[in-house]
Amino acid sequence: MAWGSKDSSSGTSGTPAAKRDSGTLSYIGGEITITGNIGGSGDIHLDGNVDGDVSCNILILGAGGRVCGNIKAEKATLGGSVDGTVSAAALTVEKSARIAGDLSYDMISIENGAQVDGRMMRRNAAKDTSGLTLVSTATAAE
Repeated sequence: MAWGSKDSSSGTSGTPAAKRDSGTLSYIGGEITITGNIGGSGDIHLDGNVDGDVSCNILILGAGGRVCGNIKAEKATLGGSVDGTVSAAALTVEKSARIAGDLSYDMISIENGAQVDGRMMRRNAAKDTSGLTLVSTATAAE
């Protein structure tokens, strides 16, 4: 199957599948190329090519998958190629990943062998100032 949507309430054999947060997983196979943006509240497993932005709850980018655009997800596991920015609360970069773009995240895991060419920034770093104290330069110079 090149693409489709699978409800998590039942597996292919009629037995219940693992419970998922959003309830659906859409699969885009390796033989598919999409030109345009993809967005939704569900989960996407992408083995094909997307020339556009991807926005979803959970993204799994397979080793053969490619995104030429920006990615925004709550959870992203990247094993393929990305040419664009990635923003995810929980980000896993697998050893097969090739990323050319900036990463922003709350939590990150990068496997040995992964290639990332871009800046990395923790998303909540700007909000987390609990350990910092502002010292006025005028007071310090006196």
